[in-house]
Amino acid sequence: MRCYAAARGSLAGTATVGVQLEGAANHPFYVVECGVFNTTTTAFVANLSKYSVGGTAGAAITEVCEDETFTPLTVATQANTTAATLLGGPYVQASIGAAIGAGVIWTFGSKGLRVTGATDEGMTIPCLTGTGQVYDFYWVWEE
Repeated sequence: MRCYAAARGSLAGTATVGVQLEGAANHPFYVVECGVFNTTTTAFVANLSKYSVGGTAGAAITEVCEDETFTPLTVATQANTTAATLLGGPYVQASIGAAIGAGVIWTFGSKGLRVTGATDEGMTIPCLTGTGQVYDFYWVWEE
């Protein structure tokens, strides 16, 4: 497996709209780590959830591969413009303090959280509180 990362300041997340990491059909991926950091002085709550149908994806983010000879099939995007259909509750959730740089890093063991690779399935980081919140984030995943 190869490891990838993508990061960017999010554009106005809400309780139902967040940044997305979406796989390709029949190509599973594993979220190994992700981080969320405040860029303002407003506290908010962020979570990591799996979705079965993605919202309308936001602007694409250039993925970076540790092995420069391989192009990732998983796609990272800015905050979607419509809500994704979530699969149950969040895997993890955290209150992010009201200070620039406050944040959380979630790690998921040696294999990570598996996303099956069904068409339009992936992970998202919405903001449960702090509508319109802008935050920095990153993903580390394996394909």
